[in-house]
Amino acid sequence: MVVVAGAAAAARVAAAPVLPRDRAPDGVAYAMVAGMALALLLRRYYPAAVMAAVGVLYLAYHVSRYPGGAPAVAVWVALYSVAVAPRRRLGLAVAAVLIVLDAQGRMAVAGVGPLDSTLDGSTGLFIAALLLGEVVRGRQVRLALLAAERDRAEEQGLTQERIRIARELHDLSAHTLAVVSVQSGVAAELIDEDPVQARTALEAVSRAAREAMVELRAAVGVLRDGNRPRTAEPPAPTLDRLPDIAAGTGATLVCEGMPRQLPRAIEATAYRILQEAVANAVRHSGARHIEMRVGYLPDGLSLTVLDDGRGGEAVPGNGLRGMAERARGLGGWLRAGPAERGGFQVRAWLPG
Repeated sequence: MVVVAGAAAAARVAAAPVLPRDRAPDGVAYAMVAGMALALLLRRYYPAAVMAAVGVLYLAYHVSRYPGGAPAVAVWVALYSVAVAPRRRLGLAVAAVLIVLDAQGRMAVAGVGPLDSTLDGSTGLFIAALLLGEVVRGRQVRLALLAAERDRAEEQGLTQERIRIARELHDLSAHTLAVVSVQSGVAAELIDEDPVQARTALEAVSRAAREAMVELRAAVGVLRDGNRPRTAEPPAPTLDRLPDIAAGTGATLVCEGMPRQLPRAIEATAYRILQEAVANAVRHSGARHIEMRVGYLPDGLSLTVLDDGRGGEAVPGNGLRGMAERARGLGGWLRAGPAERGGFQVRAWLPG
């Protein structure tokens, strides 16, 4: 750009007609042109200073009575650089001073007004260079905003994914520990009296641990790689796996209404809510009986987990908070608290 601007300005000076009152271009004129071109080397770092230097040399060229506006090419580049610069207030002020002084000088020499047709179009070209820089800068700003918005959306997506993984890990660990607690207790009680039943309980513990390891490996793969694992993730749990929760924890499963196919998101959320609610009852309530109730309603799915344990007010925690967020995320609701006849209950409704 510097070489092109300098060569173009020198060629214009050489080809400019020398009027009777003009001074023929000499070494000083070409030195001014060279100085203007060399100053452009710093236009990206110090646009205002470059604008000032180029403007001073340009005005000095005309004060010296050299012909026409021949060296204006460097001025165009400097004006464009000022308009496109990130910090441009000072540079624009210098550019405005140059444009005004140039226009006043031409009007004084010609003895005409600012709109007289005898004036050349240098002022218009100067303003056009500024406008071109403004257009380019506006496009750069828009692209930067789009890039920032894209990065923000990606970061939000990653945050949501981390929250999802945290919920999955919480639910998985809570359910697995509940199964291990119940079945290991059964095995310990029956190891002498009924070894076959004790073996069945231990097999349930082993099966729950294997399933937990599969899901844990997938979740850890997402956290480690920063994206979804290359291997296939385990399918989202569905309501047909509820008997496994009942068998593993000793809970009773009751289904009401006519079962029907529901969206996978609804079934997965319902499964996780019931899984977490039963795990909480096993770990905290001291209940002897836990009931899971699933109701297929015309407008959705109702879920209830009721135990006969200690009851008491709901204590906010990650488990209850996660269940409520899952329900609200699908347009449903969840309530937890003491049951009317003692114990504790969790009730939820999901559209579907």
